[in-house]
Amino acid sequence: LPFLFPQQSGLYEYKIFGGLADCPPKLCADVYMDLDFRKQWDQYVKELYEKTYDGEKVIYWEVKYPFPLSNRDYVYIRECREMDVDGRKIWVVLAQSVSVPQCPEKPGIIRVKSYKQSLAIESDGKTGSKVYMYYFDNPGGMIPSWLVNWAAKSGVPAFLKDMQKACRSYSKST
Repeated sequence: LPFLFPQQSGLYEYKIFGGLADCPPKLCADVYMDLDFRKQWDQYVKELYEKTYDGEKVIYWEVKYPFPLSNRDYVYIRECREMDVDGRKIWVVLAQSVSVPQCPEKPGIIRVKSYKQSLAIESDGKTGSKVYMYYFDNPGGMIPSWLVNWAAKSGVPAFLKDMQKACRSYSKST
């Protein structure tokens, strides 16, 4: 994607492979797509909702950043599809930032204008799921290297653990 995200930007693109034991793929996809439930289990969500603008469903998501950094917000569209690939069921979620005039930037919050995510979830052959995610965003501002390193080394594994816990409690709460 060099035309979208020039190599000289110095930003990272993340590719994540992981497994969620005892979380079937449909459950993972349902938990991932349920915005109201995410507010309960994702500690970094400050605000999260979906609205329709000009016939298109758009998601607004404000993410808490550690002090002294400013929070970031995202305005994006996403779609989830259940696909059959050679007899394998794979849930695919695609998300991409959009510009919506009805959702202006807020003072004190940095708008992430370049965001793209692809997620694929399939059975691990047992009772769990294999997960692949490609993720890119340009968080804007000056992000210290310690935060980038934390996200790569600790934040992503912690997110997968939180999501696994969320999957286990999802059927009880809905």
